[in-house]
This record gives sequence, C-alpha cells and structure tokens, in this order.
Amino acid sequence: MTQTIDSPSRRPGVLWTSEHRLTTIALLLVVTLTAFESMGVATAMPTLVAQLDGLSLYAWPFTIFLVASVVATVLSGRIGDRRGPAPGLLAGLALFACGLLVAGTAGDMPMFLLGRALQGFGSGLLLVSVSLLIAVAFTDRERPVVYAATAAAWVLPAVVGPFVAGLLTASVGWRWVFLGLIPLVAIGTALLVLVIRRLPGHVAAGGGRQAGVIPAVVAALGVASLTWAAQHPSLLALAYGTAGLAALGYALRTLLPPGTLSSRPGLPTIVASRALIAGAFAGMEAYLPLTMSAVHGYGPALAGLPLTITALGWSAGSAVQGRFPDWSREASLRAGFGLVAVGTAGFGLVAQPWFPGWTAFVACAVGGAGMGLAMPAISVLLFRYSPEGERGFNTSAMQLGDWVGSALLIGLGGVLLSLFGSARHPSLPIGVLAVALGGLALLGVRLTGRWPSKV
Repeated sequence: MTQTIDSPSRRPGVLWTSEHRLTTIALLLVVTLTAFESMGVATAMPTLVAQLDGLSLYAWPFTIFLVASVVATVLSGRIGDRRGPAPGLLAGLALFACGLLVAGTAGDMPMFLLGRALQGFGSGLLLVSVSLLIAVAFTDRERPVVYAATAAAWVLPAVVGPFVAGLLTASVGWRWVFLGLIPLVAIGTALLVLVIRRLPGHVAAGGGRQAGVIPAVVAALGVASLTWAAQHPSLLALAYGTAGLAALGYALRTLLPPGTLSSRPGLPTIVASRALIAGAFAGMEAYLPLTMSAVHGYGPALAGLPLTITALGWSAGSAVQGRFPDWSREASLRAGFGLVAVGTAGFGLVAQPWFPGWTAFVACAVGGAGMGLAMPAISVLLFRYSPEGERGFNTSAMQLGDWVGSALLIGLGGVLLSLFGSARHPSLPIGVLAVALGGLALLGVRLTGRWPSKV
C-alpha cells in the first residue's frame, strides 16, 4: 500500500508544512523562552535576593509568581472562550516582557516582586492561550506531534538553562538573566502577530461555563497558602495551610468541571488525571535532590542531575507518542500513570541508605517517559471531550488542577519531613511520601480505565 502523508514515519513533517511552519516556530520560541526563564530564575535567586537585601523574603518571588499565574490562568480561560487565543497571547507576552524589564532593573525587593507578579500574570495568560492556539491551528490527529515538539523545547533549557543563568550571574550580573530575554520576547510577539492574522475569526459559543474572578482570587490565595506552609513548616503554617485548603476547596467547586473531585468518567476524569499525575511527579521532583544529597552524599551538581534525566525521558516519551497519531490516547494516559508509579517506587527505594543512589537516574528516566506519554494524552483528550465554547474554561481548570495537585503533594512532603524526620535524615518520611505518590499513580491507572463508550 502506498504510504500516506499521515503515516508515522512522515508525521513530523506536519509541523513544517507551509500551513503550520510559522505557527510552529512561534510556539516553540514562546515555550523555550518561558522554560529558560523558569530554569534560570532559581539559579540566580540566591545572588539577587542577597543584593536586594531580601533574604527574609526568599520564597516570595516564587509565591507571588504562582498567585498571579493562577488568577491569570482562570481569566485567560474566560477570555479565550469569548474571543479566542489572540488576546491572551499578545497580552501575555506583553506582561511577561514588562515583568522581565521591571525585575531586571529593580533596585529593591518590592520592585522585584512587582516584576515577578507581572511575569506570573503574563505566564498564566500564555499557558491557556498557547493551548487554545494549538486547538485552533492543528487537528486532533496533529496535536500529539505538536505536544512532542513543545516537550522537546523544554530539553535545552533544562540542560543548559541553569548553567547559562549561573554564568550570566557570575560574569555580567543576575539582571541579564531577565533583561537578556526581552529581545527574544519581542521576536516571539512579532511572529505571533503574523500567526494571529492567519487564524479564522473566532465565534463565541453561548451558554458555556465561565469561571468567576472572585473564586479565581480565592483559589490563588489558597494555593499560595499551601505553598508557603510547605516551605515554612510550623504550627502556624499548619493553621494557615488548613485555612488555605478550605478556601481552595470552596473555589474549586466553580473552577472545575462538575464531577472532577469524584473523578466522574469523561471530562472530569481527564482534569482529575492532570492533578493526580502532576502532583505525584512534582512530589518526587521536589524531594529528589534532597534525597540524593542527604542520603547518598551527592554534591549539588550531581544531586540535581537526575532532574535533567527527567527532562530527557519526558521528551523521549512525548516524541514516541507523537509518531503514532492513531494510538489510543486513553491507553497512553493509562501507560503514563503506570510508568510514573514505577518511577515513584524507585524514588522510595533510593531514599533508603541501603539502596544504590545511581538508580535514581533510572527512576527519573522511567517516570519522565511516563509524563511524556501522559501529558500530551491529557491535552488531546481534553479538547476531544470539550465543547468548543468551553475549551478555555476546561484548559484553565486542567492547569489549575496541575498547580493544586503539585502544591498539595509537595506540602505533604514537608509535613512528613517535620513529623517523621528532618532534612538531614529524610529516609523514613521520603519513603512514606513515595508510597503515597505511587498510590496516587496507581489510582490514576484505575480511574483511566473507566471511559464512556463514546467521545
């Protein structure tokens, strides 16, 4: 039989056809920029907060970025359903660039925090709008290839981003970690303007679900409370962390599709799956460097190296699923959960001093491959199950589930450390955490086996 253009061996060409080439370049540039910023900030943070006399506020640049991102994600979903991806894309890049400028020229910590808030708001707008652009510009069968490409766009920043940021910080100053990205943001904006001009006109579909502004703010504060409590464990943190959890539960009732918290089959299970798998994997990533250094005596560079292997495994898993457009995305998601369960089991074993530390690299490769299979499948299924007028709402709900799941599981790790061990002796609490993370991944395997007979 004559091979068609949609066959697996020819599938990567989808990205570079005359119809899609410009969109692909713009998407990959935007993803790469945000990835470099994400990887670089953590590297430069110790130096910059010291120079700005902000050591007592060390966690706030991360927290305020998260708060702004949550609110912007919800608002971007509303705007996307009403007007399509264009407003969120352009406003997101503009605010992100303003945030880079303000942070890079800040003379004190309050000004730097303002810059981080602007970056977070811009990033939240972009997260949803990029997903909506993929939904508009690519067909259901083409989207796995796009998600493979965007996953690959994270690899270079993950491998060289911390090194480049460290080099810039040491040679010309931390400010260029932010300012150096602004010209590239300008190029990305120009490309997106050209892409947007080629998009079909957006026709808003009435009657779709819309998230409220007040619940979005409450959710942002709830996630911030949980994150802050996890970073500063104490009795007081337990109190405001619990209050944040209650506020978050209230907000999620209107910000998530009905049935998400009970994992009703169909769209609610898809959104719940994102929270489960993102939380399970974030819990492993957050405490793996601590495990490698405290349990096995690895230095800072080697302790973080398994996370680079994670990025490579993620990209490889995503690339594999992208080459097979006719794979069952439900089966891909289920397989991804299974691989993440294996990875977390390895994480739990590595946390024990009698188990060899090098196996962390294997656990990260397997878990990363699981994420590479699962995350594109979740995005493809989300658009497959979503009415067109609710794509923005459901995309923002999916991203919110990611953040909530990650905050809860990272927070759980902090609680376990304070109850059953310490940062110097983490074997028992990390072992307990790994059991919980693996249990959630296995729960995901079970939940994703219950799909409606028709999409």
